[in-house]
Amino acid sequence: DGTEPHEFEPKASDMMRVKDSKVFIYNGMGMERWAPEMLKSMKDGPVAVVASKGIDPIRLTDKDEIKEHGDFDPHVWLGPEEARKEAKNIADALAAASPENKEYFEKNYEKLDKDLTAMTEEYKKKLSTGHSKELVAGHAAFGYLCRDFGLTQASVEDAFASGEPSPAKLADIIDFCKKHNVKTIFTEDMISPALTETISKEAGAKVETLDTIESGEQDANYVKTMKENLEKIDKGLALN
Repeated sequence: DGTEPHEFEPKASDMMRVKDSKVFIYNGMGMERWAPEMLKSMKDGPVAVVASKGIDPIRLTDKDEIKEHGDFDPHVWLGPEEARKEAKNIADALAAASPENKEYFEKNYEKLDKDLTAMTEEYKKKLSTGHSKELVAGHAAFGYLCRDFGLTQASVEDAFASGEPSPAKLADIIDFCKKHNVKTIFTEDMISPALTETISKEAGAKVETLDTIESGEQDANYVKTMKENLEKIDKGLALN
């Protein structure tokens, strides 16, 4: 909790917790580059599931980012359509680890599936008319969300929030905001707000914080949190 997830590395105690568990769920797509090697080192490890298995990935384009982190944007859980597929992968893994509870896991998945479908349809309708289609973010974490709702993402930092953006990059984002009449720039709790605040002043836009569900907040509920995010996006992209 409280650790930038792109920079997390497991301690020996973390590895022991994984070894002693029945199921180990990880996102994949380069989010936990340490996970495959860790699992290989465990002879009698847990049932392991890559939650993003089978999801159509968004490919990264920056050569340095690809070299350091791999080919794909890992933020699949922020797209409701992708989150539903992740949930199915997780439900199947839980059923494999505990076959006697398969029906329980399937019922929970079916409820989540219905909730996600209803939420997605609601916000597709809201965002389809009378809204800007350009979502400007401090960190490129919303590619799958944008794909699900027909939006275009522009960001200050790349998908893995690594390094400082150049003055030319900042100038490009400010120009983009002015060109597309961007009224809201979205940031998040886990990154420094300084850059987005600078851009918002230059572009004449306000700043709104979205929850990327990475900080380990207690009692967080996925559907509730995503509805709150989408409500902020709905208001931030609404055209006057």
